[in-house]
Amino acid sequence: MPSTPEPTPFTADDYRARMARAAQSAADAGLAGVLVAPGPDLVYLTGYRPTATTERLTVLVLAAGRDPVLVVPTLEAPDAEKAAGAAALTLRDWTDGKDPYAVTAPLLDAQGRFGISDNAWAMHLLGLQKALPGTSYASLTEALPMLRAVKDAHELARIAAAGAAADRAYEEILKVRFAGRKETDVAADLAALLMRFGHSQVDFTVVGSGPNGANPHHEAGDRTIERGDMVVLDFGGLKHGYGSDTTRTVHVGEPTAEERRVHDLVRSAQQAGFEAVRPGVACQEVDRAARAVIADAGYGEYFIHRTGHGIGVTTHEPPYMIEGEEQPLVPGMCFSIEPGVYLPGRFGVRIEDIVTVTEDGGHRFNATPHEMAIVE
Repeated sequence: MPSTPEPTPFTADDYRARMARAAQSAADAGLAGVLVAPGPDLVYLTGYRPTATTERLTVLVLAAGRDPVLVVPTLEAPDAEKAAGAAALTLRDWTDGKDPYAVTAPLLDAQGRFGISDNAWAMHLLGLQKALPGTSYASLTEALPMLRAVKDAHELARIAAAGAAADRAYEEILKVRFAGRKETDVAADLAALLMRFGHSQVDFTVVGSGPNGANPHHEAGDRTIERGDMVVLDFGGLKHGYGSDTTRTVHVGEPTAEERRVHDLVRSAQQAGFEAVRPGVACQEVDRAARAVIADAGYGEYFIHRTGHGIGVTTHEPPYMIEGEEQPLVPGMCFSIEPGVYLPGRFGVRIEDIVTVTEDGGHRFNATPHEMAIVE
């Protein structure tokens, strides 16, 4: 495979703009600011990923009209200073033996309501509440669900590269033997292929053969794949810091007429979901479009999960393609479309692409065929 160029690095100005947007979005939502703990939000906003999980408080404080401040333990400050977005913020460190909440409290409105990272440690939130009893907090997923949802051109290029790499992995896995091997063997092949084609991290390799395919989140196990099995392959991870996630369902040897019919049904549902994508349409309409195809064919009770989820610096994030989600689609949003049918004790079928919203519709980041592949 010819080498692909490295993506353009994000700059301090990119991170400065992201932090400014987050602070303004918080103000527009009636919040006093945003508190960001280590995790995907911190990576997205600053480029800083602490080298290890720690009980020591690290938090980015954002508020409209104020310069961003990153509070870090003194022993981790040198690493924070190397982050790509460090030039766009002020570092404030604290040493062991000092109260980190006393350092952080002056940066906050003592009576304010703040959005806070979902993955913030409970003891840190409780420490802030103790230091500032007049404050209150809401999870960022609840308060600012679209914080990372709309991708710029550089982000879209990374997601496209990740999708292309996942496609290459699928093309290669079709060449391996399935029959007589364990699900874990094929899963290991998939993980190795994702790494071979440039992923730095493999998040999941679902290999659901025969009746195991009826469990959407089946973890590859010791079941030996047999001729006559339908096999659900769902795999993804991170490349250049952005996610891939694709699913195809293959068959070991010739399928039955029913298996072909269910596969064709899911393929039609996936296409219907894709055709519903356009700016201004509510997320739930993508789910409705895909689900209607399956329900009209009499299999509605066997489609047991949402139609899709957002993707970016993590493989699952808002927005979600599910009934009740009225968030309108916006150009630059990226998400999966992955309807499925799961017949307990028998087999399952799922087909998934990552899609981005364009100015007049949608664009797939996965280009491998949706038709059922026959494997040996």
